[in-house]
Amino acid sequence: MRGGVVSLFERAFQDYPSLSKLIVLFTVSGGGLVAYAEAKPHSSLSGVESSQVDTKKKRVLVLGTGWAGTSFLKNVDSSLYDIQVISPRNYFAFTPLLPSVTCGTVEPRSIVEPIRNIIKKKSGEIGFWEAECFKIDAKNNKVHCQPTPSVGSTDLGVKEEFIVDYDYLVVALGARANTFNTPGVVENCHFLKEIEDAQNIRRSVIDCFERASLPNLSEEEKRKNLHFVVVGGGPTGVEFAAELHDFIREDLVKLYPAIKDLIKITLLEAGDNILNMFDKRITTFAEDKFRRDGINLKTGSMVVKVTDKEISTKERSTGETSSIPYGMIVWSTGIGTRPVIMDFMHQTGQTNRRVLGTDEWLRVEGCDRVYAIGDCATINQRRVMEDIAVIFSKADEDKSGTLTVKEFQDVLHDICLRYPQMELYLKNNRMKNIVDLLTDPKANVNKESIELDIEAFKSSLSQVDSQMKNLPATAQVAAQQGSYLANCFNRMKECEENPEGPLRFRGIGRHRFLPFRYKHLGQFAPLGGEQTAAQLPGDWVSIGRSSQWLWYSVYASKLVSWRTRALVISDWIRRSIFGRDSSGI
Repeated sequence: MRGGVVSLFERAFQDYPSLSKLIVLFTVSGGGLVAYAEAKPHSSLSGVESSQVDTKKKRVLVLGTGWAGTSFLKNVDSSLYDIQVISPRNYFAFTPLLPSVTCGTVEPRSIVEPIRNIIKKKSGEIGFWEAECFKIDAKNNKVHCQPTPSVGSTDLGVKEEFIVDYDYLVVALGARANTFNTPGVVENCHFLKEIEDAQNIRRSVIDCFERASLPNLSEEEKRKNLHFVVVGGGPTGVEFAAELHDFIREDLVKLYPAIKDLIKITLLEAGDNILNMFDKRITTFAEDKFRRDGINLKTGSMVVKVTDKEISTKERSTGETSSIPYGMIVWSTGIGTRPVIMDFMHQTGQTNRRVLGTDEWLRVEGCDRVYAIGDCATINQRRVMEDIAVIFSKADEDKSGTLTVKEFQDVLHDICLRYPQMELYLKNNRMKNIVDLLTDPKANVNKESIELDIEAFKSSLSQVDSQMKNLPATAQVAAQQGSYLANCFNRMKECEENPEGPLRFRGIGRHRFLPFRYKHLGQFAPLGGEQTAAQLPGDWVSIGRSSQWLWYSVYASKLVSWRTRALVISDWIRRSIFGRDSSGI
């Protein structure tokens, strides 16, 4: 029987007739977008004969309960499949609020939702096992797992392993903190990726204040204990520094008045600016505000070593090295690859990549029936220049050997769908129409008279691929990928009886599912003092208290349940009335 990997995409282009012009292009240039494979029955886990298994639902194994995995589970039609979820944590965490948890603005339990609460609302049964996947065997359609150790467990024996078979595998394991192999970071720094990280940071902040209040410490030792260092000027590092400043100014200085003048917060960023992925207006405002608030902002400063007492930095401009004593360090410099993903990348021949590579349909390159979503993967976009001859041939309908403006205009929309960098190139260069792309925008030409041969066409599009960029590792991207992939799976079943579908263009173009396209909905940067910077689609920028209320409403609406919404909103109200809790719990 023809496999479901391709039948997953068989119906999508029915509703998009404009894409028919590039169906051949998609098939030829996409590296085998229409591929069929033999479906293999379950083996070791079920212990059932193959003839019996064939009549059962196909097993979809989901690894991870983060943004990508949870979004997939919420949107997939679970009545169509035997879905099994494996994750080392039995809950989903609303990670954008982790900086708020570190300072007691929001309680940890307010931003987590048990995964069983989410899957019990689905129409079909979804199984969950709290375990950790340590090996993916794509060749035999198996994953190797081991139970997650209990908190405080002292059992140092060998953990019992178990193997799970699958028909389709969805890898949504997320990422870990990237230390760039800097000596001493793992041993001495806090990270901010999980609920446990936020709780540890909260306890560490209070411990620093309590130690600094002891009578037998010198002023120098107190200053060291009250020096809080944040490494990384991205959204997470900036938001944590802002939250910490508010926590100290609004709550802790009232409880520790004798040491309030010894407190210092330092933000280290290796680049020239913080929040460099935001609009320049936001970056400038954030830097000015931090300096007004007394936060020591050091840009162009790279961390080269961390000990239990000092952090060593190197100035990028001068090469000068210095050491800074500290009480606590939070490391927030981006994401790294988990060991299980690194091992899987070696299996699939992706040894030269930073994360797992997929095609635009989120299928892992070099694997059948394996998909990867979220921070553990990146989409490898197809280059326009690799397919330039096919694009030209497809657009040249009259086979004249030259291309008119009208001929190219007819397929431009389809090309933008297949190659997102084309749309970015037109937008970033403020090109109003197709004539600007094919000619010098300043030239005064008659658009009806323009005709290009293949070499002139190549020259016109030669810079398009320079706009290619990886999607950011954000919750927004992961959630959209999970929803997209769930929609693919929901439509897979209805295509299996007729995998070729009703449309056949010259006998080869049958792929009907649009590739994944990320829709950016905007981003926020809370800067403390009830001020937030917002950058929304359309280059709309807002900074101030009004944006803070927008941030409140958006984040409350994005929480996964009414229970978590009620808890988070009540935490915000409690904080505004009673302040933040300063206990060391």
